[in-house]
Amino acid sequence: MRKNLPMTLIRVVVGLIFFTEGILKFVEPEELGSGRFAHIGLPYPHLLAPFVAFAEILAGAATMFGLFAGDAATLLLIVILTAIVTTKLPILLNHRNGHYGLLTFLHESRTDLAMLFGCLAIILDRGFAIASRKRLFQR
Repeated sequence: MRKNLPMTLIRVVVGLIFFTEGILKFVEPEELGSGRFAHIGLPYPHLLAPFVAFAEILAGAATMFGLFAGDAATLLLIVILTAIVTTKLPILLNHRNGHYGLLTFLHESRTDLAMLFGCLAIILDRGFAIASRKRLFQR
């Protein structure tokens, strides 16, 4: 039990944050859902935002409960990489209202970076259950 506790805590925190953010995309669509996606310039925000929210809810719950956690974390890794590229990278590259540079980027992306490395840790720990037929159907 004690040996698995650190990864269990990482899974729960990463899963809970993505689960909550997915719900918030539905609860606050203008600020966190389709409105935000449109502001960022993502295509088809009215379709993409609910799709991402649903993926965050399902993959976040799966990660929290350890069900195909490696596969779920891979999906969440794609989500967080997209978030970093579309919302945080412009800060690093001086495309945001005068606030730019490495320190500002690191400050603004601290949660995103924590989720990125949390997802990577889960993937390294759990691997891919769906991709491995032997593990999936093994009794």
